[in-house]
Amino acid sequence: MGDLAAYRLIIFDKDGTLLDFHAMWGGWAAALAERLAAAAGKPVALALLARLGYDPATGQIAPDGRLAHAPMSVLRQESAAVLQAADLTAAAVDQILQLNWTIPDPVTTAVPLTNLPHLFAGLKSAGLKIAVATSDDRAPTLAAFNNLGLTGYVDALVGADEGILSKPAPDMIVHLCHQLGVAPGQTIMVGDTPADVQMGRAAGVGLVVGVLSGLSDAATLRPWADLLLDSVADLLP
Repeated sequence: MGDLAAYRLIIFDKDGTLLDFHAMWGGWAAALAERLAAAAGKPVALALLARLGYDPATGQIAPDGRLAHAPMSVLRQESAAVLQAADLTAAAVDQILQLNWTIPDPVTTAVPLTNLPHLFAGLKSAGLKIAVATSDDRAPTLAAFNNLGLTGYVDALVGADEGILSKPAPDMIVHLCHQLGVAPGQTIMVGDTPADVQMGRAAGVGLVVGVLSGLSDAATLRPWADLLLDSVADLLP
């Protein structure tokens, strides 16, 4: 990528940036929709997937859809809305979700997009602190990182369930910069969706990097990204 000396902190999105998005979320969404439809006895699977931004015919996930960037709490609320629209009572919807809601297994579905320990070690050697801002919740993110041997490299992490306004608002970056004592102008933001790069732009980071390893193509990210890379592997000189 070039000289990293101008920066002190690099913030990563997780899924689509560090980990394979489809391996964690595509199959989960399809299985969840079928399970909720069966429990409800209503043909709601396609409506739910459309609402989340997932096309089961192609396996494509919309880069600006809910599945791409919405917190787990919002995905559950959207599922409830689809069930209620199928003429189920609120009590029935609550029961169906309590009995059938699951999250992706953070260990078996966490497929790294490059040699992440090597990448993180190289960034540390370049003098950078490392943080993660994810639309996933904190506990499953930590479980995935623990399994991949990354926890010791990550200086700070913020998940969607921590009461901080999520992407594309700048709040996650502002929180991480404050926590680590680094100005946004000395920070790099790396992500694969419009919400990621818009967050970086809104926070005023020094460099916004879009990666093409996730859900978005170059044309989608270019309006907000200073730099486009095929993969986070290209961050190292």
